[in-house]
Order: sequence, then structure tokens, then C-alpha cells
Amino acid sequence: MAHSPIYLRPLDPVADGPALHTIFGDPQCCLWLPEPAFADIDATIAKLTDWTIGFEKTSWAIALTPDGPAIGRISLFNTGHDKDVWEAACMVSPATRGQNIAARALSVAIEYLFATTTARRIYADIDPDNHASVKTFEKLGFTREGVLRGEWVTHIGIRDSVIYGLLRTDPRPSIPDKPVLVEPGK
Repeated sequence: MAHSPIYLRPLDPVADGPALHTIFGDPQCCLWLPEPAFADIDATIAKLTDWTIGFEKTSWAIALTPDGPAIGRISLFNTGHDKDVWEAACMVSPATRGQNIAARALSVAIEYLFATTTARRIYADIDPDNHASVKTFEKLGFTREGVLRGEWVTHIGIRDSVIYGLLRTDPRPSIPDKPVLVEPGK
């Protein structure tokens, strides 16, 4: 089954903040984040800005048209302990779930990172009860590497982390209907 086209374009925290607040302002969407949902659009914009600084080339908005409103966010970021180890994060609007959007968008982001950097590894740190994220990263060929017990103090209590990893040399399954990657300034 073919899916509707989607686009991955550079994230603009200020311009995309209002649309992404439908995700980051929703308590159910933010259940698995360390912090609760953001109280207002300004708080969402501030957090998106904080998350994006230094990773402008690997922070994207997912949209249904090249310049349309954001329906999700993809981010690949380096945590600083090793320049070649990156973490992946994604969120999509509940209204768009069931269309494989997160896996489709992440597949292009991962290809981009491996093509433009020396990254050797990308990992995902997932709450074990976040079944949708687990399924998404498994679709992308990530390997479950282990559980870090009591790893996070969050707004819902102390939580474990399930770590999924993908090496540059790992085989990656074909993901159909990949998004178009919109280059900055286009």
C-alpha cells in the first residue's frame, strides 16, 4: 500500500513551534518524555530551540507539503561523549499515526547522517512501555542492545530505558515511500 508523500525539511523552532505544540503540548504524546507536556507555544518554541542549537543540519520538521505545517519532528544529535555516536528522536502528530511516517522520515534522516558525517552508530533510548517507538526502530533495523534499569527520573516516575542501536555497517531494511528531503533555502 502506497502512502501519501511526506517531506523532511529543516526545522525552524519559531515557525514550526505552533504546529508542533499540538504534539509537545499534549500530555499523552509527551508521556514518555522526561518532562511533561509544555504549557504553551512559547515553551514549545523554547524547548525546540534548545534541542536544535548545534544540530540545525540534523533537525527536521515532517510535513505533507514542502512548506506546509509540521506534523512531526525528527532529530539526530550527538550527545558529546563520542563524535561518531548519535542519538535519534522522533515525534509525530497523533492524527497522522498509522501511516509509517516516523519510520519513513527516520530512514531518510539516518541515510543523510551516514552520508554526511563519520557517524558509526545511532542509538535510540526508549521507554520500555513505548511500544510504538520500539516498533518503529525495529522496522529500521535497529538491534535491541539492553535495558538500563532505573535510568530516567521523569514526570511519571523513575523509568527504565531500552537501548536500540544501528551501526553504519548494519543492514537496513528497505522502507517504502520515503520522504523528500528538502534542502535548506529551497
